Parts: sequence; structure tokens; C-alpha cells
Amino acid sequence: MIKPLDLCKAPRTALTQTTSVSTFLLAFTLPVTSLPQASAGETVFVYTMEFLYGLPFYVLEVPNLKLKRPTWFHQPSPMVVYSLVLFSYFLVCGGIIYDVIVEPPSIGSTVDEHGHSKPVAFMPYRVNGQYIMEGLASSFLFTVGGLGFVILDRTHNPSTPRLNRILLISTGFICILVSFITCYVFMRIKLPGYLHA
Repeated sequence: MIKPLDLCKAPRTALTQTTSVSTFLLAFTLPVTSLPQASAGETVFVYTMEFLYGLPFYVLEVPNLKLKRPTWFHQPSPMVVYSLVLFSYFLVCGGIIYDVIVEPPSIGSTVDEHGHSKPVAFMPYRVNGQYIMEGLASSFLFTVGGLGFVILDRTHNPSTPRLNRILLISTGFICILVSFITCYVFMRIKLPGYLHA
């Protein structure tokens, strides 16, 4: 067995007889030490790290396990994975972490000049604060804008008929424009002087 410190000096025929751990360490080490601009200090550092990585395998032996995949587990379809990613994107953009930690109300309330209480959908003058419904509405618009770009990407399929391509392009641009304009209106509601001197 070739010692970890001798991996870079070993001939190629001897490397084929090393263990999988040594082969992994060799693959990790060779690109760094083979660079012409690598200094002696970097080479010594790589040798030291290689030796430290190899220490546990002088004592421990990797078990030869034969694990079988459960019969009920199947690879999900691309659309299922896409739906899960899109749903998680919706929750994260909606501020689900902020809502769990801060626990804001769903909507706010304010008192008008007559002393009557009226609901408020947006938390004014605070960019880093939100109500729950405000976050969900903004997240919905972010998701609609992202779906617009996905729809535009679907128009590159050469087998798509001309009418369908025009409809897809129109739908994608409408989703993007509606999302952008509505998010801009939301920001103007939160900050009345937004993007205005």
C-alpha cells in the first residue's frame, strides 16, 4: 500500500493498486501540486492535509455495505420536482421565515381622522417589515414573473406551431410586465417617495 505522503511520487502503475481513499486523495492533490505556479509552501500544506485525511483510515476500515433502495422509492418526475422548487420559492420569497420568527399579524390597522379603525394591507415606511398577506401577495407576483420567464423559454421549441408561439410569448411578457408594475406599485405604497427625488 502506498502511503499518503508518497501519492504524488508513485508511478501510475502502482496507483491502480491503491485503495479508494488513496485514489480520492490523489485526485484531490494532483491538480493542486501539478500546477507550475504552486509554491513549496502550498505543496507542503497539501501533503499535510493529505496525511491528516489519511490518518483515520490507518485505524478504521470502511465497511463493505450493500444497501438496497426501498421498493416504494421512485425517482420523481421533473414536473414534481419543479413544482416543489416553485412552491419553496413562493414560501421563501413570501417571508415564511420572517413570519415564523416575528409572528406579524395578517393585516394591520390604523385610525383615521374620525377615530375609526380601518385595515391596512401594507406596513408603511418599513422595507424590512411586512404583514403576512403583504408577503404572500408580493411572493405571488415574484412567482408570476418567474413563470413568465419560464413560459418565454418554452417558445424555443422548434416543433411549437406559430400561433402557440405567439400566445406563449404574449403570455410570458404579460406575466413579467404585470409582476413588475404591481411590485413597483407595492413599493410606492410602502415608501411613497420610492425612486423619486
